[in-house]
Amino acid sequence: MSDIRLPRAAEAATQKASKQLGKMPTWNLDDLYPGNESTALKLDLAKAIAEARSFEADYQGKLTDLTASGGLLAAISRYEALSDVTGKIGSYAFLQYVRNTQEADKVKFLGDTSQALTDLSTRLIFFGLELNLIDEAVLEQAFQKDSALARYRPWFAELRKAKPYQLDQKTESLFHEKSVTGASAWNRLFDETMAALEFEADGETLNLEGILNLLQDRDETKRAAAFHGVSKTLTQNARLFTHITNVLAKDKEISDRWHGFKDIADSRHLENSVERDVVDALQSAVRAAYPRLSHRYYAMKARWFGKDKLNAWDRNAPLPTSDERLYDWNAAKETVLEAYGKFSPKLVEIATPFFEKGWIDAPSKPGKSPGAFAHPTVPSAHPYLMLNYLGKPRDVMTLAHELGHGVHQVLAGQQGALMAPTPLTLAETASVFGEMLTFRSLLDKTTDKQQRFAMLASKVEDMLNTVVRQIAFYTFEREVHTQRRAGELTTEDLNRIWLEVSAESLGPAITLNEGYEIFWSYIRHFIHSPFYVYAYAFGDCLVNSLYAQYEKAQTGFAERYLELLSAGGSKHHSELLAPFGLDARDPQFWSLGLSMIERLIGELEANAPS
Repeated sequence: MSDIRLPRAAEAATQKASKQLGKMPTWNLDDLYPGNESTALKLDLAKAIAEARSFEADYQGKLTDLTASGGLLAAISRYEALSDVTGKIGSYAFLQYVRNTQEADKVKFLGDTSQALTDLSTRLIFFGLELNLIDEAVLEQAFQKDSALARYRPWFAELRKAKPYQLDQKTESLFHEKSVTGASAWNRLFDETMAALEFEADGETLNLEGILNLLQDRDETKRAAAFHGVSKTLTQNARLFTHITNVLAKDKEISDRWHGFKDIADSRHLENSVERDVVDALQSAVRAAYPRLSHRYYAMKARWFGKDKLNAWDRNAPLPTSDERLYDWNAAKETVLEAYGKFSPKLVEIATPFFEKGWIDAPSKPGKSPGAFAHPTVPSAHPYLMLNYLGKPRDVMTLAHELGHGVHQVLAGQQGALMAPTPLTLAETASVFGEMLTFRSLLDKTTDKQQRFAMLASKVEDMLNTVVRQIAFYTFEREVHTQRRAGELTTEDLNRIWLEVSAESLGPAITLNEGYEIFWSYIRHFIHSPFYVYAYAFGDCLVNSLYAQYEKAQTGFAERYLELLSAGGSKHHSELLAPFGLDARDPQFWSLGLSMIERLIGELEANAPS
């Protein structure tokens, strides 16, 4: 029995969108489990709990002896198989929840399942800790003797990087168990609150996706109404969002301090398998480029709109000549698959099942989690894509983006549950590349000069949102987490930091209107994945460099690109980029990626309507 109460306006808007956009796919989660009470799910959970107990009994305190006797491969194989099963259970619980975060039975099921998986995985914490106690020479000797074990060398290498930050097993277990009532609980509160919020604009009651979509409307009065609607509702809930932000920032500080991380983002860099100096170089390069990129572009856009300065609600406004047609679902599908196919038929072969087998959940619905994502689930299953598709050209690009993730996840699945996961910095490569392929395909078909101009402007804005805005978000997070160490932050503190960072990144051609100060509060990544956001800028600059290489020499490029995706997390970014002649550790690497954006802005300036 659901406890959701849908606003009539939201129901009507959903029905209207469905008619305009045609039949859109929804998830078929039966490939994971046929239901919350299914026998298959209950059996898998029971078996996983039993296997975790057995694994603990068989291996705790015995790994050094196992390495010497040649039994380590069997332990890793069991651990990997268990990871696949628990990942499948957790993925199912999460996916059925995000389709309707307001439905009581789904919320309870997610909570109960998360608790069970946390209890189970607590028994396995010893494994990584004890593996890192094995002498390096002993481990290397084991690799030399067993090629099947040596295949896991990259996984061990990543495990070794965490060694300086590991605590004793009892303390690590405490952190792990308390995560259910700590960060995970606050994440869930944020998600359920955000999904339930109602925003008023232009006589309509909308969810977050609907009102953010209205911020890109051609009609300025509608954009302004949407802006004030977002600000009003977020401000009404500012106390809660401020508290969640404070709690999670403090929670992270405690964990970082106990584990010995020196910089507030070091734990994220470790997860991303990227060096701090590489990210610092990226941040510095982008911030130094603000005047040449965002400041320059928005000043141009203000002139195109006949204004001295743009209002905050004009920043993503479409140009008068922009493509405002509505892409129904079939048109979006054909557009993206055609673009993928021009690059490589293999991409289409991998992408097609997403559309045909219930691997995409496309419609925007009340209660559904906002935004879009690709969830890899586990190698024994397949990824699922979530969209909130509303038919705009940017929604087509979002489909291309998430489908890129999905294709990447399918290809990386061959690496197995331990090495398929890709660091965030490289995880954004396929998604942004998919967007670039789709954009270039659409641009090649457009002969009207005004429409081409508008399309280039839209692409530049997407790049600015991916690079400039995400580095600004990273800068905001760094400031928030740094200041939180000195004490709790008020809403006014957070608003001030947001306005300072926004003014620096957007430049003098954007007016930060009253009400904009609270817009930090709906950014989901700040809550779920602190410092995630720089991965978008990393991925965009990387793809710009990759695409430049593709334009120079297309022969053999697709094959090398697919090999990069198939590697998953089995190789460091330096090793994966070497075949393309690229190195993210080279300071010039970022200049190369940013120069493509600068060239497009120059092209727009040279061809701007008088």
